[in-house]
Amino acid sequence: MKQKGQKSQTIGLVLSTVPRYSETFFRNKIKGLQNHGFKVILFVDYYKKEDSNFSCKIVSASNYNNSRFINFWNSFVALSKSVFVHPKRSLKLFQLNKKDHISFKDNLKQIIINEFFLSEQVDWLHFGFGMLAVNRENVAAAIKAKMAVSFRGFDLYLSPLKHKNCYNILFKKDIRYHVLSQEMKHDLMKYKVQENQIKVITPAINTEFFQTEKSPHKSKHLQLVTVARQHWKKGFIYTLEALACLKQNDIDFHYTIIGGGIEQERITFAAYQLGILENITFTGKLPQEEVKATLLQSSIFVQYSIQEGFCNAVLEAQALGLLCVVSNAEGLAENVLNGITGWVVPKREPIQLAQKIMEILNLPEEQKQEIRNVAIERVKKEFNLEKQQEKFVRFYQN
Repeated sequence: MKQKGQKSQTIGLVLSTVPRYSETFFRNKIKGLQNHGFKVILFVDYYKKEDSNFSCKIVSASNYNNSRFINFWNSFVALSKSVFVHPKRSLKLFQLNKKDHISFKDNLKQIIINEFFLSEQVDWLHFGFGMLAVNRENVAAAIKAKMAVSFRGFDLYLSPLKHKNCYNILFKKDIRYHVLSQEMKHDLMKYKVQENQIKVITPAINTEFFQTEKSPHKSKHLQLVTVARQHWKKGFIYTLEALACLKQNDIDFHYTIIGGGIEQERITFAAYQLGILENITFTGKLPQEEVKATLLQSSIFVQYSIQEGFCNAVLEAQALGLLCVVSNAEGLAENVLNGITGWVVPKREPIQLAQKIMEILNLPEEQKQEIRNVAIERVKKEFNLEKQQEKFVRFYQN
């Protein structure tokens, strides 16, 4: 909680939308900051009426996905507010953008689309993903706030490939960065970002919810599970190729995939071609209680991603005592300690993944139980919500 005599700070958190029920990270962060005496204002690009009961003030951008007339009108209103309601901040934003060699046309456009920030008083303006700060690099300075940006994986590794030089202006700014792992910190430093600008704060989970008194699940069949959206970066095709190797070695298994996504057709067809479709269940998205129940019916959790910032689902699986096998993509090798709390296999090596799963099956039960115990205790100690919230408090206070 806030200490006596300590000034309460206001944190402006910038996201695309109001966090849904399943987006526990942002909801937990907002709740944790409020519990520590901070005021939180949520800035979003898209707003729905059902979001009105959210736990903090919401400030939304104008909608520019309408007809040409409505877009023109919204632009006129935003520009009028910029000129007549907060002229000093608008002028400051224009001058800072000009200093960064932004053209007059693009400068005017930025003032219009970012007008909704200019009326609020915040101590920090924290962009929840890297790409949300693009074309907004000077907004915080214009409203006399400190600026922070979180990188979570996709935005650091893939966005620069899709949008060349997208962070050129951002990385020249004297701001604070939040990343999920030491690996991400080192990769961010390759862009000439100073080490003292970067803070590693890992994801955290509700360790009270993700715990059980039950012993590990035992079944005649090997029960494997993954909790992830069905996206190419999650490495499902490589996972299926590894499972096909298990089948060729007469290992009886069942694999459950929890989560929806755009790649299900591709994944389904790959499983069919590999001859393992009958061994797989696609559950789609599930409520948290059902996710936990399904995990408790499994014995090995697989997260064989090509790219992964850290992955809460792996923490949840470890907390419940599942044996976890992950790839070495970014933060996964810090999430799971190889040979200590689980196993790390080089990505894009499905034969090695299959071999590792077969090795785990042949381990003495005492050794497997020791790994489970160490993983459970480590998650409880290092990845609980209270510890994460304290780190964010220090992030804003230092």
